[in-house]
Formats: sequence, structure tokens, C-alpha cells
Amino acid sequence: MTFSTTQKNTALNADADTAPLYATDYHVYINHTDAGGIVYHANHLVFFENARRDWFTTLGLNGYFLQADDGEVQHFVVSQVALNYHKAIFLDDTITVTIDKVELKPASIIFYQSIYRKTPTVNGQTQVASASASKRTPLSSTRIVIACVKNQIRPDMDKDITPSVDAIAPSEPIPTARPLRPIRVPQKLRAIIADAIASQNH
Repeated sequence: MTFSTTQKNTALNADADTAPLYATDYHVYINHTDAGGIVYHANHLVFFENARRDWFTTLGLNGYFLQADDGEVQHFVVSQVALNYHKAIFLDDTITVTIDKVELKPASIIFYQSIYRKTPTVNGQTQVASASASKRTPLSSTRIVIACVKNQIRPDMDKDITPSVDAIAPSEPIPTARPLRPIRVPQKLRAIIADAIASQNH
């Protein structure tokens, strides 16, 4: 996994003039923050993750485990993260997390996401991030690549699936586990996300 963060002012959200594919609000609680009441840097990734899972749910998909084209269960793992921190998020803030753009690759999905602080309007109400959010500076923005994988291990609760080294004959190679195998993004999921992307462009 490749992980990198920068302090640049350049946002990572693509097509900033386009309304986001998805936007949802979260309240910041004490467990999200450090002793100074500022959201811990790793929790930016938690909010981005929650928004992706919630978006999958709105599309009628299980956010964690999906059926691959061969009927087996597949899921996603984060393989790359590029994250820009622009402004602090504080205890008791209400934030809007957006999915600005999604790119479909054969065996992965690339998400461009942003976090904004909700701001009051003239009538005392709060506004949800929309196309106008592009005119505001995000609190953080990211480009996250999630890889599609299949879990090849089927645990047997009645026996230890890890052989003892002492039980392996000297002439036998020690087995190496390869529990995750990259696979192509399932056609059903690809079609649903492609439809969502197409609707954003209309």
C-alpha cells in the first residue's frame, strides 16, 4: 500500500465546477479528536471511508462484500492514498464529505473526495455541499485507490489452518499464504457506478 500526505494548497478533488456524485453530513465527536479538540489526522480517512460505504448503500450495494462475476465474494482494499490537509476540523463541527469524482479501472476504483465545514446561511439554516462547495476551500481532499480482491482463505473453525513448522518435512517447502487475489471489478458494480457517473454529467 502506498500512503502519502502533503501540505500543498492544491485540492485533489477533480472537476471542481461539477456537483459532487454524493454528499453526506457527519458530526464530529470527542472520539474523533485529539486532546486539543482537533480531528486526528487519520480520522479524515475514516470520514472518507464512511462516505464511500454510505454511497454504496444508496446505490443498493453492500458496502463491504460484493458478489464477483463468478459468484464468489469479493471486497475492496485501499491500495493508494494521496491526502491534502488544508484546514483543521474541530470538535462539534458538522462536516460534509463529498465524492467529487470516480474513475473506473479494470481492477480498481479511484475516488476523489473532499471534506467541507457546513456554514450557516442568512436564514440561520445550514447548507449542504453542492456545486457551490467548489468555490470554498475544502478542509481536506484526497485521491484514494481501492483495489478489488477476492479472499482465497476459507477458515475452518474445527482445525488450525496454519501448519506447524515442526510438522513439515525438511524436504517440503514451507507454504506461503496468498489470502488476497486481485480480480476485475464485477460487471454489476461497474454498471451501477457507470450509471451514477453518467447521471452526474447530465
